[in-house]
Amino acid sequence: MINVIVGKKGSGKTKKLIERANESVSKSSGNVVVIEKGNKLTYDISHDARLIDIDEYGIQGADALGGFICGICAGNYDVTDIYVDSTLKIIGQDMGGLTSFAEKMDALSSLSNIKITLLISADEGILPQEIKAVSAVV
Repeated sequence: MINVIVGKKGSGKTKKLIERANESVSKSSGNVVVIEKGNKLTYDISHDARLIDIDEYGIQGADALGGFICGICAGNYDVTDIYVDSTLKIIGQDMGGLTSFAEKMDALSSLSNIKITLLISADEGILPQEIKAVSAVV
């Protein structure tokens, strides 16, 4: 099961992500990865986490992001947690695409035993039921 931090702009989602990522770094015996769009979290996330600016890799769309995350998992067996900030800005505003992406991340999380958290900037009421079925909404 994946975790989803959901809420409208200004509701404190990024603050929750920062707190959870830093907590994971302090508790994890492996590696914590935080994927962001832009360099806005550089000073907030512990330097012990792997902070990735997705824009540097030209990743756009759900399939590209999913492949990128699978590559992270395949390349490093010590990853324990992955956090994705600004998920909809990376994959687009299509809720169907988000549903498919969330289902794939849920399968990857189960297969690789990695905790995956997605930050979604939207009203919780518009989240499709399929996403709620494969995630814990925080």
